[in-house]
Amino acid sequence: MIDLNHLDTIANHLSDLLPPALYESRGELQTLFKDVLQAGLAKLDLVTREEFEIQRVILLSTREKLETLLHTLVLLEDRLTDQGKN
Repeated sequence: MIDLNHLDTIANHLSDLLPPALYESRGELQTLFKDVLQAGLAKLDLVTREEFEIQRVILLSTREKLETLLHTLVLLEDRLTDQGKN
């Protein structure tokens, strides 16, 4: 998940970029920036690094099994082809 301290930092940076005319509204806009960022990130289907790594390992294992099955299938098809010729 996203650390809320990071959102605060980003909101601070955005509010620092405001022109001087809007400086009085800086606090309010900073809160708005944070809320918008938080809402936008909440809509994303994010996973933790740990969840990502688990899925990566599962995918690699599945890929290896698939390659083994495909190799076995080719061997069986070749064997059937050879039997059909005899």
